[in-house]
Amino acid sequence: MLPSSAASSPPPPPPWDDVSWAESTSSTVLHHYNSLPKKGKPQGRESTVLAAYLLSTPQQDARRSLTVLSLATGTKCLGAARLNHHGDLVHDAHAEVVARRALLRLIYTEIGRSGASDWLVASGEKWKLRDGYHLHLYITQIPCIFGLLIAGGVMPVPPSPSELLREQLDSVNGCDDVGFVQRKPGRGDTTLSMSCFDKITRWSVVGIQGALLSHILEPLYLSTITIGQSPTGASEGFSVENNIKKVLDARLSSLSSKLLLPFKLNKPLFFEAPIPPKEFQQTSGDLQPLTCGYSICWNKSGFHEVVLGTTGRKQGTSSKAACSPSTESLLCKRRLLEAFVSIEHPLIKKFHCEEMSYRQMKDMAHEYQQTLELLRKAPFFSQWSAKPVSLDSFTVSRKCMLFSRCSSELLYKLSL
Repeated sequence: MLPSSAASSPPPPPPWDDVSWAESTSSTVLHHYNSLPKKGKPQGRESTVLAAYLLSTPQQDARRSLTVLSLATGTKCLGAARLNHHGDLVHDAHAEVVARRALLRLIYTEIGRSGASDWLVASGEKWKLRDGYHLHLYITQIPCIFGLLIAGGVMPVPPSPSELLREQLDSVNGCDDVGFVQRKPGRGDTTLSMSCFDKITRWSVVGIQGALLSHILEPLYLSTITIGQSPTGASEGFSVENNIKKVLDARLSSLSSKLLLPFKLNKPLFFEAPIPPKEFQQTSGDLQPLTCGYSICWNKSGFHEVVLGTTGRKQGTSSKAACSPSTESLLCKRRLLEAFVSIEHPLIKKFHCEEMSYRQMKDMAHEYQQTLELLRKAPFFSQWSAKPVSLDSFTVSRKCMLFSRCSSELLYKLSL
């Protein structure tokens, strides 16, 4: 039986107009990152990107109540030729994306375990974030492709014959190309993953919980996004707080009166944090910059693994065991689906009666899909090309569900 929502007093006003908010957020994340083992961290001249999702509680000074819920590093993304229909690979190992998946894994654990969650509460048949609690995102650098566009380093993705013509938004302080969707750049093999800034735009409409969790969870939105300063300084006239917010607001303007509850147009506040440590600085110079191929994945439930971004599997995978289930990251689609269907919840039991694919379960989240369709019809998203349906055609067995539940419970107990 789901725990009922307890009455709570109105939360105090958030302290997000305080200049020290960005410093508190970045120092909290970096302190936690430094406490993790060296495995998967950049070596020598290597650099990476760090991202984390944090929780603030309704205390008078929210800066002191900040808790890191999930954290990840990474800059790699699989090309289209490496994708398969088994759901056993992490396609996009960019830090913002992997940290979000680690957060989803934590939410499955929170909802699935016995006893009340500290920050989630049942509201009718679904769960929601407790009143007065807020989610925040920290990134050590401006999300791709936004930063490259500012520097003029990326060309727009050419449309295929089947794609709609691009509709440009007005230029925002010289950032002409952020009005439409961009694919992440790949070396040789084209990727099918859209940029992190495009995904942040998407999360500002449908929430960061995704389609599966929307069956049992109200939309989760970010209250703030804090971004580390560039060591080389920003372009003249550019600021994180103003320019990125203007671009996001412009993208969302066409949807202002079309969304149905519980979805909304969420406009997070943006803050600029101090310059991050050198291992997170991807600057060009006399030597060719090197990016770390590994992606560290961590969440508060005790989950911690390292993924090789160029293969989408766990670090240490040999060529002989490349397709073994033991090499699958707990953040790949298959393992997240197992975690979802293993939850004991009335709204999930319908998925136990017959074998359904990952795609079918996502499509059954009707309100989420209707909202996503509105987003795809918006001018700035006309370039968002859906990935082949076959990539999401996999299913999971009841045996895998039970194994996933036992694994989640064990991880939680070990984290106590």
